[in-house]
Amino acid sequence: MFTDEVAREITEVAREFGLEPAALLAIAEVESSGRTFAIVNGRPEPLIRFEGHYFDRLLSAQNRARARAENLASPTAGAIANPASQAARWRLVEQASGIDREAALESVSWGLGQVMGSHWAWLGFAGIDDLVAEARLGAAGQARLMARYLDRSGLTKAMAARDWEAVARGYNGPSYRKSAYHLKLGAVYRRHTATGGKPHTPDARPALLRRGSTGNSVRDLQQTLSALGYPVKADGMFGPATERAVRAFQRDHRLAVDGTAGPATLRAITRALQLGAPTSGFWTRLLSWFRRLWD
Repeated sequence: MFTDEVAREITEVAREFGLEPAALLAIAEVESSGRTFAIVNGRPEPLIRFEGHYFDRLLSAQNRARARAENLASPTAGAIANPASQAARWRLVEQASGIDREAALESVSWGLGQVMGSHWAWLGFAGIDDLVAEARLGAAGQARLMARYLDRSGLTKAMAARDWEAVARGYNGPSYRKSAYHLKLGAVYRRHTATGGKPHTPDARPALLRRGSTGNSVRDLQQTLSALGYPVKADGMFGPATERAVRAFQRDHRLAVDGTAGPATLRAITRALQLGAPTSGFWTRLLSWFRRLWD
């Protein structure tokens, strides 16, 4: 989760681009896992990932041979491993910059939204240095970079409709279902709206889901519960079956069992998705029983 200060900055950017703050916050949080900066050489820097296969195709033949010899480039995606620490990743980019600076910066995914530097012209920047400067302008700069990408990709309508599958497909790629990306977006969005918009989204709609609630938020909740091992029909109607599924989830995660999907329950659902919870309700309840037995 973001700090209130970071969330406020993202909220301001959302309003600047005409986006719902909770929707932009959800995408930013799922993309970044709530992490905004790393301290590199004493300065807060955006989180980065260097893509060696991008670097490989952007280089001249002579530079490509050198980069491959130095284990900085490969035609195969993922063959150039990113170090675990951000400081080491920045050093990797610095090393690549010694071969071709522009190609190195274009081969990095930048900040909250992990936007590729190679998109600088498509996103309306005068050059790669302008995109990098935006990414380094704090959380607001990173959020503006992400908002530009969402706008240019035509995903703002799907965001407004809370069509998380369309957003996930457009932003995360065709294999988004493997990581339950769309379900995570829905879960984090509901958590942000369930706060009533305070302190950083004062105009967001409250989304306390309970018996009698209807709509896309309920359908998203039902799909998420099913993915976590609490099968329920995704019909967008919060009836007895959905309430039973919510209560079962609450029991298994040691929450207040009231059948209402409020902030605490939605936070727990988000964590369960991020941790890759068991996909069978039976196994979830069995593990919960063992935890209670050992306590």
